[in-house]
Amino acid sequence: MKLITAIIRSYQLDQVRESLIAAGITRITVSRVSGHGAQKREEVYRGKKVIPALIPKMRVEIAVNEEFVDTTVDAIISGAKSVSQVEGEIGDGKIFITPLEECIRIRTGEKGGTAI
Repeated sequence: MKLITAIIRSYQLDQVRESLIAAGITRITVSRVSGHGAQKREEVYRGKKVIPALIPKMRVEIAVNEEFVDTTVDAIISGAKSVSQVEGEIGDGKIFITPLEECIRIRTGEKGGTAI
């Protein structure tokens, strides 16, 4: 089992969600987060350039069995990658894949891959 965590632009959430649904991935968790990386967004405030320390993003978390990892990652990339360039743009986001030690469904007590 793996936990796939994607940090994406807020306005691309619907595209990512539609891409995941088309790939057969329907169970996701979404959170509003903020942070910074290589992406910079300059704003002008009272005539001065200001670079905000944190940029709003969306965090999408999906627990999947091993056989769905590539399908899920490909769906996230196709939904989140900027279409303005072949290589995408800075700020398109990141995907993290981490081992998921255990999953337990509270309602039934099921454990492991069947609980996902």
